[in-house]
Amino acid sequence: MSMLRCPVCGGGLTREQKRYVCGKHHSFDLAREGYVHLLTANQKHSKAPGDDKGMAAARNRFLSGEYYAPLRRALEELADGYTENHPAVLDSGCGEGYYTAGICRRLTESGKQPRMAGIDISKFSLRWAAKRTDAVEFAVASAYRLPVADRSVDLLVNCFSPLGLEEFRRVLKPGGVFLYVVPAPKHLWELKEVLYERPYENKEEEILYPGFAYEEIRRVRDSAHLPDGQTIQDLFQMTPYYWRTPRAGRERLAERKELDVSIAFDIHVFRKTPSQKGNE
Repeated sequence: MSMLRCPVCGGGLTREQKRYVCGKHHSFDLAREGYVHLLTANQKHSKAPGDDKGMAAARNRFLSGEYYAPLRRALEELADGYTENHPAVLDSGCGEGYYTAGICRRLTESGKQPRMAGIDISKFSLRWAAKRTDAVEFAVASAYRLPVADRSVDLLVNCFSPLGLEEFRRVLKPGGVFLYVVPAPKHLWELKEVLYERPYENKEEEILYPGFAYEEIRRVRDSAHLPDGQTIQDLFQMTPYYWRTPRAGRERLAERKELDVSIAFDIHVFRKTPSQKGNE
């Protein structure tokens, strides 16, 4: 039985050779790359939501260069440390699957037998994700309506993606763990110095979300050398600055042939409190 649930009736899905099907015979075809589309029409706010084809390709090129490997390794270590032998793991907003595939590989190498699913609203991202690993189920879906059963997930991962807290509480088991990745104050500081006359630090804060208790905050601090203009532009296209940088900043960045940047992430580790049931 699949980790995924039918977006129409909520029933369990079974994966067949070319499709997923539920007990009420709702059927969802597998794309050629291996992902399934579970985003219903009333959940779509555009024809092709999420990262477009170019953005997904840029993200894949950059992450495949291992510039964010320190973050991936930290997530792998945390996932291994906070799961038992047969964990159900969900990556909400998995993008092109870099971290998802890494976590799956680490858990398997540790002798565990994970069941894993990754969801993202961008079909273009999932085309890349499905190529990274065939050990994870990938589905086009919304973080605000996860196609996963109530209280079925041991570990939920969220890297720079929409924070669907109500859904996260619904799908996590009592005592389940939630890894939430945010940029630390100095993340990509040197990039900001090029883009803006007055660069600003990211806000650093601890937030207590209802239904969750803090376990720890894992801090990742490193640096990366971006060796050419293409890599710099790929990184830029991955960031929110891509949408709000003035023309002058874009032009300054386009002139750079290489760039050393700080990478700084905070991984907030939460545990769902046992008193939380269903949608509470």
